Amino acid sequence: MKQIVFNVSLAFRAVRTNRLRSVLTISIIGIGIMALVGILTAVDALKSSVLTNFSRMGANSFQINNDIVKKKKPKKGSFTASADEKNITYDEARTFRERFSFPAKVGMSVRGTVIATVHYNSVKTNPNVRVTGIDDNYLQVSDTKLEIGRNFTPAEVGTVSYVCILGIGTANTLFNKKVKNAIDQIISIGDVKCRVIGVMESKGSSMSMNGDNQVLVPVNTARAMYGSNNSFLITVGVDDVKLKDLAMDEAEGLFRVVRKLPLGAENNFTVSQNNELIDKLREIIGYIRAAAVLIAVITLLGSIVGLMNIMLVSVSERTREIGVCKALGAPSKTIKNQFLTESIMISLMGGTSGVILGMLLGNVIGLFLGIGFIVPWLWITLGVSICAIVGVVSGIYPAIKASKLDPIVALRYE
Repeated sequence: MKQIVFNVSLAFRAVRTNRLRSVLTISIIGIGIMALVGILTAVDALKSSVLTNFSRMGANSFQINNDIVKKKKPKKGSFTASADEKNITYDEARTFRERFSFPAKVGMSVRGTVIATVHYNSVKTNPNVRVTGIDDNYLQVSDTKLEIGRNFTPAEVGTVSYVCILGIGTANTLFNKKVKNAIDQIISIGDVKCRVIGVMESKGSSMSMNGDNQVLVPVNTARAMYGSNNSFLITVGVDDVKLKDLAMDEAEGLFRVVRKLPLGAENNFTVSQNNELIDKLREIIGYIRAAAVLIAVITLLGSIVGLMNIMLVSVSERTREIGVCKALGAPSKTIKNQFLTESIMISLMGGTSGVILGMLLGNVIGLFLGIGFIVPWLWITLGVSICAIVGVVSGIYPAIKASKLDPIVALRYE
């Protein structure tokens, strides 16, 4: 133990004596570790944001939309639709909801606009509020909770009723963060006045939209306000997640009947589930993580070469010191351990600074995505371990070279 303390004290003295050289070496290693930990922390934050936002739809739900599968032409390599794209109409969505007898809830929704301006007295939002028409099942199948108020009734959905449910971000803007005051107030969505009956809980933000910056209106109200040209989205939430695949097959068959597709014709709609999109995003995130590791490995290889050169220079500069130590009886093992300890210490100092800066850098991105502060213990442990390995690999050859110096030759070195 005393020998370790002694070697560490000598290493600190060597670092202080050669400050500029030590700072440059520590910076090189720190940048490599910062790149590794920073990017991987940001990837973890991105992954957490994606999974959080998509899991809000529920693991037991799937959607029917008018997106169509693309098939590749074998010769030219261009893409062609497997069937003619066709909007899902209100009548088709309503018919499907009425005829789908599987133990599940069916909700339908339609996009009104994404550039609405909402007014309350003299207060108004920016022209970026998303207005969506929904039915009375939508909140349940989309796992949307209400902060205050109530859902639409079947009567309100079946008629043109000018009532609405606000996203909590929109409510905070209009009512100065006093969302309880929003209930039964009259707001204007563009030129249309609606009575507020509820406020949603926060849904957070994703890469493409702010889930809190929206207004929900009954589906027929949306049709009256924005016309009937937009395609409907059908969301099905099954009672038992184990039956989801069976429910998807039955839903596909029924919707083919609703659309009057002849036997053997390709679907002109898509039945999709959130898991498919999550799997694709996980795959993309995996590629990003692999690229981050590759960049960090290249940087760390440069750090190993740089640190080894620095240690070799240190051996050359301290040749007479090594000769004096060996002449006074210091064994070769002590000389080797001294230089190896110095190499590991410089590497760990660079690694520690890189881990801290990388963690802060990664969490800055996490804050933009609405994710809390992440402490990536796995990447911290990996970064510190890599630095220790870098220190050993970089220092072992210079340390062995120093330990094998002939004391007489070393004492005569100029």
